[in-house]
Amino acid sequence: MDIGRLRNLGVVAHIDAGKTTVSERILYFCGVEHRIGEVDDGTAVMDWMPEERERGISITAAATTVAWREHALNLIDTPGHVDFTIEVERSLRVLDGAVLVIDAVAGVQAQSETVWRQMRRHHVPAIAFVNKCDRAGADFMMALESLRRRLGAHPVALQYPIYREQKLVGVVDVLRRRAIEFDEDPSIAPKEREVPAELADEIGVLRSDLFDALADGDEEILGAVLESRDVPLERARAALRRATIEARILPVLAGAAFKNVGIQPLLDAIVDYLPSPLDVPPIGGKHPESGASETRAPDVKARTAALAFKLHAEAHGDMTFVRIYSGVLMPGEQLLNPRTKKLERIARVLRLHADHRTQVETAGPGDIVGVQGLKFTTTGDTLCDPGAPIVLERLVYPEPVITMVLEPASTAERAKLGAALKHLAHEDPSFHQREDEATGQWIVSGMGELHLEVMLHRLASEFRVEARMGKPRVAYREAVRTRGFGQGRVERVLGGREVFGAVDVALEPADDLETTVDVVFEADCKVPSAWRAAVKESIVLAAHAGPRFGFPLVQARVRLSGGESRPKTDSEVGFLQAANLALKAALESAAVDLLEPVMSFEIHVPSEFSSGVLADLNSRHAEVSSVQAVGNDRVLIGRVPLYAMFGYSTVVRSLSQGRAGHSLQPAGFAKVPDAELAARGLVWT
Repeated sequence: MDIGRLRNLGVVAHIDAGKTTVSERILYFCGVEHRIGEVDDGTAVMDWMPEERERGISITAAATTVAWREHALNLIDTPGHVDFTIEVERSLRVLDGAVLVIDAVAGVQAQSETVWRQMRRHHVPAIAFVNKCDRAGADFMMALESLRRRLGAHPVALQYPIYREQKLVGVVDVLRRRAIEFDEDPSIAPKEREVPAELADEIGVLRSDLFDALADGDEEILGAVLESRDVPLERARAALRRATIEARILPVLAGAAFKNVGIQPLLDAIVDYLPSPLDVPPIGGKHPESGASETRAPDVKARTAALAFKLHAEAHGDMTFVRIYSGVLMPGEQLLNPRTKKLERIARVLRLHADHRTQVETAGPGDIVGVQGLKFTTTGDTLCDPGAPIVLERLVYPEPVITMVLEPASTAERAKLGAALKHLAHEDPSFHQREDEATGQWIVSGMGELHLEVMLHRLASEFRVEARMGKPRVAYREAVRTRGFGQGRVERVLGGREVFGAVDVALEPADDLETTVDVVFEADCKVPSAWRAAVKESIVLAAHAGPRFGFPLVQARVRLSGGESRPKTDSEVGFLQAANLALKAALESAAVDLLEPVMSFEIHVPSEFSSGVLADLNSRHAEVSSVQAVGNDRVLIGRVPLYAMFGYSTVVRSLSQGRAGHSLQPAGFAKVPDAELAARGLVWT
């Protein structure tokens, strides 16, 4: 396969914008599926998990490969719900381009902003598809403006919707000045016509805006614009492709996936404007030993480098999703995992189509495939040629914001539950689990109520484990707010041998840290270098239980200094215990605040129900930053403690007769007022 004819792309958007519907139409028009799957009917191919079909939402990123115009498209359909944002994050990490789906009625929504930030972080160029242009209240130009206003993008319209008797019938190709009309029967090919006379002026303005945008990076087009000359079509397309790949502009298309309008031109735009693996810079990494910078070009003759970006835990072993950056993968090949320093043998290489797999004998640069047989590899690990090791950049995972207590339905289920939870945590780095040895229960943490509900459902359906789950609890944190000092000294006989260790600890706030504890060894620290790694690990582990309420400690820097060393009796155990004693003393002398997760919210509600929703938000101590009018709706934007939003979906539906929609996004942590601690049942330990 010619690498230049390969496109790796994801379909991303806010929940209910129509991502999966777009993906299903792509499968149909590319000839991969002979019937169109529907999300509402539970027949969508890309929503293959039983939980997805039951709920009508995407939960996991599903991959497939389709062909269009002699190009191969590796397509990943991602979830839109914020609880599963890690699926979007790790997909965008390995993709070269994306299709951002926007609702023509609502415009850019909260999760659209989140995925846009993820795309910018991973340098993923995109094209936008304004979907649902057939709906009442659809406004293509409003959606275009929301891309500019809310995302800070530079959108340029490549299409404009055509309506006849208030019914969407097609789109105008702005670049070619041709109308494309679609039949209700998807088996009938679109027909090209002249642009309707009533749209000529609008198309002229959009075309002028398009060439003004292209002129910024192309002197020949700039000259043509200044001299009012026509620009050759191929020259314009080449400039548009460059500008898209460089993320200087965002091409915007229009359509209605559910009515099969605009999908074929969208596929053309994917081929014409999104990058191939050859159009993006070679992947960079570090040598695992020297730390020197390394690159790998997309070449079959180069040394192999691939990234394991996703795992799916299965009864007979994990299935690992891998993006190949250089070299080739073949069954039976041995590759190095630099993190574990172990060789992994590839048992099978699989071409993916949702939950269907086809074994292949080889896969090359740019390919996204499934691999079976890996035993020591987790999400974010690099697989490389043992003779040319490289470590690619790992993903950063979001911290859980909600916890629940889980216990087995019976004693006989205990071991099975523990094993199943380890499987799920191995697969999903945003899902955390630990056993509380004092109570015999498990504490599970995730990104939201829906996230944990899905995990509980999977325990029953996939692992055949019945478990009881308690009410959701906030994943609080404790943060150091003032400096503290402590000394630890251990001088005792252990196992007939005298052990010694003495450490001084200075504790200080570290606002530059989000969720970690930083351990620094000062120049005068007496901890022998051979034991420092163990001491650091012990301190970080001790920080999992904060001094006030036992919640994990964050935003703290622990400086180890001074102390004492006696070479004849120094021991690792002595210094470990001394460091922990010193940390405990430092925490007791420092002021510590309790932090809680705060969520930013965006609520779309009809104007007649907005006052009731606002009153309810005030009772939840929400900070409403703006109320915007969008047609007959009101958009309420602000921040609110997560503690106050459990079960909010039911409440807001009741307040609006089921007509309001809302989304919550993690927005950091804030101090819990001392006056509220007792009301929440939080007692100083």
